[in-house]
Amino acid sequence: MLELASSVLASLGGGHRLAVATVVGVDGSAPRALGTSMAVDDEGRVIGSISGGCVEGAVYEACERVLASGVAELCEFGFSDADAFAVGLACGGRLRVFVQEFGLPDARNALSGPVRDELERARDGRAAGLALVMTGDLVDVLAAKDGPEGSVVRARVLAALDASVHAGRSVRRRVECDGETVEAVFLVSAPPPRMIIFGAVDFSVALSNAAALLGYRVTVCDARPVFATPERFPSAEVVNQWPSDYLAQTAVDERTALCILTHDDKFDIPLLEVALALPVAYVGAMGSRVTHDRRVRALLDRGLDPAALDSLHSPIGLDIGASSPEETAVSILSEILAVRTRRSGASLRTTEGPIHRPSAVEAANEQ
Repeated sequence: MLELASSVLASLGGGHRLAVATVVGVDGSAPRALGTSMAVDDEGRVIGSISGGCVEGAVYEACERVLASGVAELCEFGFSDADAFAVGLACGGRLRVFVQEFGLPDARNALSGPVRDELERARDGRAAGLALVMTGDLVDVLAAKDGPEGSVVRARVLAALDASVHAGRSVRRRVECDGETVEAVFLVSAPPPRMIIFGAVDFSVALSNAAALLGYRVTVCDARPVFATPERFPSAEVVNQWPSDYLAQTAVDERTALCILTHDDKFDIPLLEVALALPVAYVGAMGSRVTHDRRVRALLDRGLDPAALDSLHSPIGLDIGASSPEETAVSILSEILAVRTRRSGASLRTTEGPIHRPSAVEAANEQ
């Protein structure tokens, strides 16, 4: 629900009650991600989408019921239901959806202060988190800033929520303590991940524009101010600085993607030395296989640990036949997405199993 924070808070500010439906379980080829939400206000207006069109009608009806009764519901749609096709989920997947009512302070289901705080943080582009703790058909909503008062299990859930917020990823996990096990869905809203592109070339223009559309906060760094200008890179922050010096002092994290498109050894070699020592999500470098081999030899000659090269994606991008800057941007972003989700990048027609499924990281976190 955090992705709807701005609209939800605006609707509440206008004096409305809302029923918010949130995906708390995904199996098979269900089309939307864990934590995706849809809201319906007390005048029947819809905010967001929960399934790309598959089960919106049924979820809308559930929201209307919750607005009428004030009683939260946990609904399931999919292959275990005889009427799965009737509600539109014919893709073979299953969605579990939690629907709850939010209202003003004097309403029967008033939005709590800590939950409102997290919605405001998400609206303002700051890190935020909520935990939906499921016990049977009951769901308790905890906020990242809730106090530790309560059971040991509650404290464990809040600690796990804090870790999920730090990782910037919504996940479902089992939390165990003293023989008690609860299912929890951690809803996380994270600031946009960074992409830093080194080299102000035509390929960088296309990549910065495409990455911005995917939600990255893009920086383009080049030591040559004549090429790296705000006018040329309207979707990015532009930095005129020696690349390796800039990377050594700027803030990066485990979600940051570094794309080295300078294609010039005097920039690339010292830059890669710094980049391959950082705990980032992705390091890619443009160039032919001959260029790659020359870079590797130079890095090894400078004392780089050979194991560090395992994280280098060079030549950059997936083999999809890209040629133009725009096509190359698609190739690079496809590889970044595949690395992030630990997928093969293979054609779906050659793979087996559900199309939409948790990444390897998410699956591990569910254990």
